[in-house]
Amino acid sequence: MKIVDRLYRMKNSLNAAPVIFTYYKGSNMTRFAFFRTLFLASPLAFFMAEPVRAFDLENTLYLDLKDGRVVIELLPDLAPMHVARIKELVRAGFYDGVVFHRVMAGFMAQTGDPTGTGRGGSGQNLKAEFSSASHLRGTVSMARSHHPDSADSQFFIVFERAAHLDGQYTVWGQVTEGMPFVDSINKVSLAGDGIIDVPDKIIRLQVAEDAIGN
Repeated sequence: MKIVDRLYRMKNSLNAAPVIFTYYKGSNMTRFAFFRTLFLASPLAFFMAEPVRAFDLENTLYLDLKDGRVVIELLPDLAPMHVARIKELVRAGFYDGVVFHRVMAGFMAQTGDPTGTGRGGSGQNLKAEFSSASHLRGTVSMARSHHPDSADSQFFIVFERAAHLDGQYTVWGQVTEGMPFVDSINKVSLAGDGIIDVPDKIIRLQVAEDAIGN
């Protein structure tokens, strides 16, 4: 049966600090055993448990950088074609080892070009899926040239609010964990144009559904 990652937040009766429990539901029996164990350990905590939003592993990416793992929530409701293509490329290992060739402090970090020049891609352009979504800290959006339908494989992660990008670039994801690791991506550009002299790279990019145990 498909594995589902579920989180349950419980208020600690002693210090009111939230405790997060994670379990993988492989069957109804697994689910029953989890809650039975929880109830026996602390009946009060069991009844105070409140469900929080579950991870959709099929629409979550794990982006491994030099300093740690970044979790990205995919947004198929906003950009279904882009999300489908990104997952296709991720599962093919396309992004592994690809550098962040253009990084601008206070703005964004761009990657997705296997040539590292900013001029390469996968060879398949995507029709724009612009939306009303805002470019906030941690927003993941598709890079493109002047033509709206020129997005390919390159994308960028926004460091700070970038309102001037809204409605002009396809938003397809949002960082939910690990943004400090994105902040630490090398930004040194001797020419001052954002082109990084010794760029950091994507160590590995995975669909979370495929990464259980990794």
